[in-house]
Amino acid sequence: MGGGGCKSASHAEHSSLITTKVKSAFTLAEVLITLAIIGIVAALTIPTLVQNYQTKAWNTASQVFQRKLGEALKVMNVQGTLAGYTTTEAFVDELSKHIKITRICDNDDITTCFADTVTWGDEEVDMSKIKKAKNFGQEDWDTNTVGVQFANGVNGVIAYNPDCRQNQFSNDVITIGETGIGTDCLAILYDVDGFKNPNTQQKDLRGLNVASLGGSNCAIELSDGTCFTAPFIPTPHVWNACDTNGTTSDPDDLAFMSKYGLQYCMYSPYGKNDYWAGAVKACHDMGSSLPSMEQLNQLARDLYPGTEIATNGSSYGARDNDLAVSMGFVTSPGSDFWLWSSEEDSKGSACNRTFYSTLTARGNARRSSDFQAVCLAE
Repeated sequence: MGGGGCKSASHAEHSSLITTKVKSAFTLAEVLITLAIIGIVAALTIPTLVQNYQTKAWNTASQVFQRKLGEALKVMNVQGTLAGYTTTEAFVDELSKHIKITRICDNDDITTCFADTVTWGDEEVDMSKIKKAKNFGQEDWDTNTVGVQFANGVNGVIAYNPDCRQNQFSNDVITIGETGIGTDCLAILYDVDGFKNPNTQQKDLRGLNVASLGGSNCAIELSDGTCFTAPFIPTPHVWNACDTNGTTSDPDDLAFMSKYGLQYCMYSPYGKNDYWAGAVKACHDMGSSLPSMEQLNQLARDLYPGTEIATNGSSYGARDNDLAVSMGFVTSPGSDFWLWSSEEDSKGSACNRTFYSTLTARGNARRSSDFQAVCLAE
């Protein structure tokens, strides 16, 4: 019969449609293979992403803590309560008035406030044995350590320097920069994660003026086996009467130059603070020395892989920022840093090396307050 209505599909047409639909779908095997690939990619990338996030969190927490601690020390300096203590306990008692401390643990009970063991360099250190400033590499202080817990969740172990300087009218007694605090008043080992693992140096565990821990002072090992202590910002030496020729007749100045092997004192119309001489003193007092320029050149070779490092002048290349952070030189990948060498260039300068994100160069300076130092370690 005629008619313009729709016709029903035949059996053959139905079969064709069904077959087409089945062919356009994923099979179970294909879905499982895809999920397996996604799982493998996730297993390879997620741990790295998590580690990068964790490292950034540790670095940020360290920056915040050091700034708060530095500000507290600055207030103490202005108020005249920074120096003059003979014990770490007396210093910590005053410090607690300027930064919130929730618990103080005496010398026989350090691990109530701090982890039982930590990893420093490649050694596991029993913290119950870290009882003296000399266990931080500060041989001349002769003070005990004290455990502390801060209100922001940071745990620390502190040793005080009885020869701490204070000057209410000076901004150089306590300096705060992107790379950390500059002070000669205390050494502190601190863990930004409290008791949580991994309790490992340059991860959650950081130090200020901690040249060594227990028997280990090798915090940074280069590819050629050279070892450095952890980086620090030196306290400047203040000259009494240095002249424009880099000479002096002042007995104290002459005694300092003789003891620490300096050829020249530093004259500057902008001030008497000699940060390079302070770095020389700090390393000498721990029985060590600043690295040579060649040893800093080796550090540059490690930090700028594939770059030909010029012993004089500038070398352009990409710095391994993750390595620089892990070594403790910077807390963020884009930060620059400078290191003193042991070499005295002239009566007004000392040799150093600069480490920028895209170049490294030899330099000359002596009174720069934001330079860091490392000492040779065993």
